[in-house]
Amino acid sequence: MWSAGAARRVPAAGRPSVLRPGFFLQPGMRVGLYGGSFNPVHAGHAHVAETARRRLRLDRVIWLVSPQNPLKPSHETAALAERMAGVRRLARGRAMIVSDVETRIGTQYTVDTLRVLKARFPGVKFVWIMGADSLAGFHRWRGWTQIMRETPVAVVSRPWISLKSRFSPAARRFAHARRSSTQASLLPGAPTPRWTFLRGPLNFQSSTALRARMRKGRS
Repeated sequence: MWSAGAARRVPAAGRPSVLRPGFFLQPGMRVGLYGGSFNPVHAGHAHVAETARRRLRLDRVIWLVSPQNPLKPSHETAALAERMAGVRRLARGRAMIVSDVETRIGTQYTVDTLRVLKARFPGVKFVWIMGADSLAGFHRWRGWTQIMRETPVAVVSRPWISLKSRFSPAARRFAHARRSSTQASLLPGAPTPRWTFLRGPLNFQSSTALRARMRKGRS
């Protein structure tokens, strides 16, 4: 979903009509795509998803649980089924959808996933959702400039990193495309590139800290 590398073939991109994503979306729906390894999922993730859902007035938020983050070691990543189960326990409500679509279609990078879903669901107004910690390292994702041009992006504030993320390479590169958070509800369906930074109450949980506590508990 994130790294740099050579060109590759996207398995389902050329045949979106046969894609079985495991969910159904109607044209005109406002849908947030929230990707990550969620290893493990925590209340901070739920805070990002719910903040985006409310501020962007989304009909659905789809949690895209990735098979493996290319920028992180695989031995530290729990099994997909375990992470999916954790997200399902936290992402409650009709508006929240938990999906393994990247595993289903064989994509590893966000830019490919976006292109496949846009082809499969024409007329749906997608928005990519990320925490401010992801924006800080967004320039390391494969095809990050194309992602900004594929769909609008909503960035939700996270503790300690928000100021740094707002001066990150991606934020500087697309400074001209940033819109005020007061216009957040206009983001779905907006011409790209377009992004906004959503501030709000901060949740201080992090996957890194949770994994550290889990390792300490086993030692």
